[in-house]
Amino acid sequence: MRFMHIADVHLGAAPDRGFPWSQERGRELWESFRRCIADANEKKVDLLLIAGDLFHRQPQPQELREVNYLFSTLEKTVVALIAGNHDYLQPHSPYLSFPWNENVVTLFSPECERVRLPELRTEIYGFSYHRREIPEPRYDDLQAEKDDYFKILLAHGGDAEHIPLNRERLSEAGFDYIALGHIHRPQVYIRNLAMFAGALEPIDCDDIGPHGYVLGEVQKKRVRLSFVEAASRRYCREKVEITEEDTAYSVREKIADKIRACGAQHTYRIDLTGQHHPRFRPDIREYMKCGRILEINDRSLPAFHLEELRRQYRGQLIGDYIESFGDGPQGTVEQKALYYGLEALLYPER
Repeated sequence: MRFMHIADVHLGAAPDRGFPWSQERGRELWESFRRCIADANEKKVDLLLIAGDLFHRQPQPQELREVNYLFSTLEKTVVALIAGNHDYLQPHSPYLSFPWNENVVTLFSPECERVRLPELRTEIYGFSYHRREIPEPRYDDLQAEKDDYFKILLAHGGDAEHIPLNRERLSEAGFDYIALGHIHRPQVYIRNLAMFAGALEPIDCDDIGPHGYVLGEVQKKRVRLSFVEAASRRYCREKVEITEEDTAYSVREKIADKIRACGAQHTYRIDLTGQHHPRFRPDIREYMKCGRILEINDRSLPAFHLEELRRQYRGQLIGDYIESFGDGPQGTVEQKALYYGLEALLYPER
């Protein structure tokens, strides 16, 4: 038996809201989901597990029709679906009354339910969110039935407000695989047993690194897991070092070079580091034009030669100011205080 495990697709979200490419990113979430369905067909997947937050909020009926159509194109795949904290089941949620395809299994009860798939010798356990937050550790007391079926738990949670998880209890619950959702970075939670698939596409600038889905192969109740990167883009955080010789144009070229090297399709947060010439000020607004950049943090400092300034201005205000820091600034805050103070004293016109 072969399965695909996805989570946190967040259809309907608008990542990077306020930036020119935000609307395009919203469409890319749908396109990544469509490609995922195509991959399930190509890889002849028997079971597609969706561990919550397929939608970013309550889905609209037309959106459910679009999703259901994609499910209908699956040639041999059964879909198992729970609702998470973003698309939780409100009393009149379109989720509840929607006429799903025959190959779709929904575990929409607020209490844990079990679905048996005899043709796959598999049982799926799970429940859905009926409110936005569930602080109770509701997976702690679950136990799988003991028989020769392959046991899967569909689960969504992992922090204090959204069903805290306990590794030891999950390990002893008798499941053969635990398909986790809610945490957006893909990661192994329990070796050979439980994985967070992560968001199919990165949604937030903190969702750094690769994104995609988990592919599992089951033989005699043993699972072999692999992660398949499938996202259109990544969020990246990169450092660009400035030197005393740099100018506005050379810094811009360094940022452009970094983006070209890492991939122009990705979205960036840039940290400027190093030391710039005292009379130079990085032009953040201009540098933002170099690519898909969410923010640029200027962490660089003026390249003051303290010993030379100490000698040159000994007995004067600037020299006394440097001397007040003793042998040198202790820590980042003191260093910034010294350098910013020197900028004000040496270059008051700025």
